[in-house]
Amino acid sequence: MFILLKYCHLQIVTYGVDDSRGLGRRFDGIGAISGGGATSLLVRHYPTKLRDDILDYLFKPNFGASLQILKVEIGGDSQSGEGSEASHMHNSWDENYYRGYEWWMMKEAKKRNPDILLYGLPWGWPGWIGNGTHNPYYNVNTTAVYIIKWIQGAKKYHDLDINFVGIWNELAYSIEYIKTLRRTLDQNGFHDVKIVAVDGGFEIINDMLKDPELFDAIEYIGVHYPGTESTEAAFNTGKQLWSSEDFSTFNDNIGAGCWARTLNQNYVNGLFTGTIAWNMISGYYNGLPFIRQSLMTANSPWSGNYVINNPIWVTAHTTQFTAPGWRYLKHNSGVGKLKNGGSYVSLVSPDGKNLTIVMETMTSLHSVCFYQQPKFNVSLQTITLQLKGSFAKIDKMALWYSRLGYDGGQTEMMKYEGQVDVKDGKINLNLYPDMVVTLTTLTTGQKGSHLNPPQDKPFPFPYTENFEEYNETEQPKYMAQQLGCFEVHISTDGNHGNVLRQMVLEQPVYWTAADRLKRTANLIGDYSWEDITASIDAKTGKEDKWYTGVFLAARVDRGGVKTRKFRGIFFYLYPSLQMYKLTSDIGGKSVLKFGAAHMANKGWNTLKLILQGYQVEGYLNGQYLFESDIQNVPLTGFVGFGTSDYGYADYDNLAIYNSEKVTRQNDPEVLYFVPRQ
Repeated sequence: MFILLKYCHLQIVTYGVDDSRGLGRRFDGIGAISGGGATSLLVRHYPTKLRDDILDYLFKPNFGASLQILKVEIGGDSQSGEGSEASHMHNSWDENYYRGYEWWMMKEAKKRNPDILLYGLPWGWPGWIGNGTHNPYYNVNTTAVYIIKWIQGAKKYHDLDINFVGIWNELAYSIEYIKTLRRTLDQNGFHDVKIVAVDGGFEIINDMLKDPELFDAIEYIGVHYPGTESTEAAFNTGKQLWSSEDFSTFNDNIGAGCWARTLNQNYVNGLFTGTIAWNMISGYYNGLPFIRQSLMTANSPWSGNYVINNPIWVTAHTTQFTAPGWRYLKHNSGVGKLKNGGSYVSLVSPDGKNLTIVMETMTSLHSVCFYQQPKFNVSLQTITLQLKGSFAKIDKMALWYSRLGYDGGQTEMMKYEGQVDVKDGKINLNLYPDMVVTLTTLTTGQKGSHLNPPQDKPFPFPYTENFEEYNETEQPKYMAQQLGCFEVHISTDGNHGNVLRQMVLEQPVYWTAADRLKRTANLIGDYSWEDITASIDAKTGKEDKWYTGVFLAARVDRGGVKTRKFRGIFFYLYPSLQMYKLTSDIGGKSVLKFGAAHMANKGWNTLKLILQGYQVEGYLNGQYLFESDIQNVPLTGFVGFGTSDYGYADYDNLAIYNSEKVTRQNDPEVLYFVPRQ
């Protein structure tokens, strides 16, 4: 379809593809991030076959995105984007290498592609690392050992070899810590684990140039959202440059266009040899921030529905026909800008036997990334690729193309056009706007496919959870912890079997302001829930580390990095004070009701909220406690629960079901609500 016809009125522009002038920089790979935070939460809860299908589209070579790098969050028990991820060490005396789901995700990636490279980075840190400060470098040796233990745990318990480790996502770095981390890695036999620094801007380069030990400690300069542009100082270090977090754009066709342009022009403009997307998969609830700012979407495990969004196929144009260790050609000999808009890159395999050329012609309007970008023009163009040097002998190349449709135009993704004859080293092509085209000597590409997933459907309702089906320290399905860390344990009193326990005992060294609240919070359900009844059993006590209040919430209107501004209905219970409080915010400042509350013995209490329209009733241990007008709170939202401070608290027997309005027998003028049978 896009091979040049015999007659054409357009001017033909020739671009040389030539290795005789030498090669450019080493290609390090295209990857994506699971974390920052809790972005893959719901993926694990899909039925096994559907879950395997999803993971194939991400990791299976020559099938879908065929990711070459998987970057994961090293959990820090704090809010890091869409939720909080569990630390392997809640406290200095505690170690567990089965918490969370990043271990599982890395193993699933390795199962499909043993050559995928693994990269760990902290967003937040458990509070003990800072020793009461908001400084993870309070004791650089302690912090380095904490990271080493994560790397050791990956190997010992999961047989995972970590390839790269970062410093602290987008926040302050410590020169002494970076040097200490490098020494500690070497002392523990991890010479092959390379440091990427600093997952922020270019500011560390000046420090590197003044400090030879720091310069040698850092293998890769990793920056975030560079807009395809680097700096002369970065070039001159000679270090490999990575866009170690990029994309973060809604995954429709415009997002796919952004990603296509970014993947090529990160090298054309900035010499970035590795590019990593945040985030890999929208495995978090609709209603949380940054929804679908990902390569694909899988956030409905109860229905089995998922969506293979087009950034998956844009990624495939590079990843299915290259591998880390290939080399770019030099600029103007296989790498550069196209005259009528767009760009091209050429990569050659280490043995020199295979060549891949990727071209993109994304228009400015149809490739808008979330960050600022320049305006530019792209138009239909006819080009000739002139293969020279060792490539002059190539007589055929496979052609794959994608064309993104806008305003009703047809979208075609990852289409195979067959083998193109190369005559006298020349390939003639028509390139239309908003296209990605790959020419390659490889014959292994594929637009992989599985059976269509089921149709989407709402979150199951009514819903109950007693936590009995889970293993110790497991995070229950569908629970989206936002602050703190909630994991399954056996009840200490023997009457409740398994319970869900909040585990964080002090304020983390946090990444986002949400943790300044000094609350913990867990969400579940459907953002559109309105008139519901919710109840939960909760236990605190007077023992050390159990001395905290608990809450049950409904109509919670937000989460993620916006958790600090949670609004909804919050029923707080303070056993130590024998009182309750009803608020419309998680911080407890907008008080609707408060008063005395008679608590049950042995620390367990049942909290219940019944909501209908602009009215709410609260019950404690089956007894009516309060009612309130709720005119100025959200009409819909999630169900939530948590604590008023850091400390242990147990939860059991969560129930969410429908409500209806009836009239009290004792007072015909007063309305209250009972659950539907």
